Amino acid sequence: MTMSIAHATETRRSDGLLPLWVGIAIYALLLAVGSGLLNDPDTYWQITLGQWMLDHHAVPRTDIYSFTMQGQSWISTQWLAQVAYALAYNVGGWAGPVVLAAASASLAIALLARFLHARLARTPTLVILAATLALMAGHMLARPHVLAMPVMVAWVAGLVDAMDRKSAPSFWLLPLMALWANLHGGFVLGLALIGPIALDAIWRAPKDQQARMLLRWALFGFAALAASCITPYGWEALLASRRILSLGAALAVIGEWRPANFGKAGPLEFSVLAAFAFVLWRGITLPPMRIVLVLGFVYMALGHIRNAEVLALLAPLVLAKPLGEQLGRNEEAASAPNRLMLAGIALCLIAGTIVVASIRQYTPSERAAPIAAVDALKKLNVSRVFNDYDFGGYLIWRGVPTFIDGRTELFGEKLMVDHNDASGLAKPDNLFRLLNDYKIDATFMRTESAATKLLDRLDGWEKVYSDDLATIHVRKDGATGKVRE
Repeated sequence: MTMSIAHATETRRSDGLLPLWVGIAIYALLLAVGSGLLNDPDTYWQITLGQWMLDHHAVPRTDIYSFTMQGQSWISTQWLAQVAYALAYNVGGWAGPVVLAAASASLAIALLARFLHARLARTPTLVILAATLALMAGHMLARPHVLAMPVMVAWVAGLVDAMDRKSAPSFWLLPLMALWANLHGGFVLGLALIGPIALDAIWRAPKDQQARMLLRWALFGFAALAASCITPYGWEALLASRRILSLGAALAVIGEWRPANFGKAGPLEFSVLAAFAFVLWRGITLPPMRIVLVLGFVYMALGHIRNAEVLALLAPLVLAKPLGEQLGRNEEAASAPNRLMLAGIALCLIAGTIVVASIRQYTPSERAAPIAAVDALKKLNVSRVFNDYDFGGYLIWRGVPTFIDGRTELFGEKLMVDHNDASGLAKPDNLFRLLNDYKIDATFMRTESAATKLLDRLDGWEKVYSDDLATIHVRKDGATGKVRE
């Protein structure tokens, strides 16, 4: 009897620590592959802009980094995340952004694990978390969206918990919306989810409470909208998010904004098919509004592969309660870790992080950082450079005005599409037109690009530098633009 009680107590204690161990394991994994978090060229300009804000004690309102859009109105809805990355870089070099991004991503998954484990048994919880990690892996980068992940999970978990209880959410959630609105433009999704979640909670509430519930949810929605405007830009942040979503054909030329491709099996395709098969096998049923929510997350992920993280983190929150009711859940509440244990674990994590960061040399991908080529470019003293899209972030880092870069909403649909067609020679005339219309002095393109190979043969353009990564062509006087035989 005594041994059984002791074993049960130990099991509950172990269960209570599951979200913590999950978070620690993922944090350690991300530190181990830390350089992979720096594989996006946008990280360069995010840190550069964050440092500019620290130096000037202001947020940007016009473009200061390109020559094509110099002085045009532009705001950064990610300003707080950019400042955080700049501070992290100042403290720890490239290890700083790696540690910050790894800690944020692991915290998001730990929060999800805590929510799931309170409603599901251990095995389905771990299976869902494994799928979540697989879906997020491709977009796990040291960029602002990663810092917004734990805020997104906490916000939606609060809404879903209210839906589970057939009640209204706590107004204590509102600071999360204000924080999210300063970290990343994805806060608009958090606002959009209030409506359908409120509808489900009100619909399933007792008839005599529905009117009061409607009022409370409506007040919460208006308060959340107001909280989202607590930024240096006020309500302009809402408009900026809309501009990104209205870029149309420009989104298709950016890898992370492309739709899913079921022609090949990746984590997203496999997860969707596996989930579909599981539902057919076990006969899982959901309330109508939860079906709408899950289908909405699936649609977002299939429409733009960058939204796989939305499906990974938010769909499990919506599914947790009905899955627990149909698959079973933990019968006994897990005991929470005590403060002394948490303090000890925190100290170990800090010490371990310092040791790992001092030993490992985290560096961004060389494909996004053509160091030698930019050194050669700066010696030419040219001011109007037609650059490859992926080189834009590094050029900002090095203080070279860009033709185009990762701030897609600034450049707009037409210029983005024209540049893509010119670079890949989908429309060769676009290349000639852009070179002339913008009075380009030099081109700075990937060596293997179609545009580079054409410029090698174009009269009036001289190749002055080339390596395995980048090639520079300079316009000569009297250029005719004819192709040399």
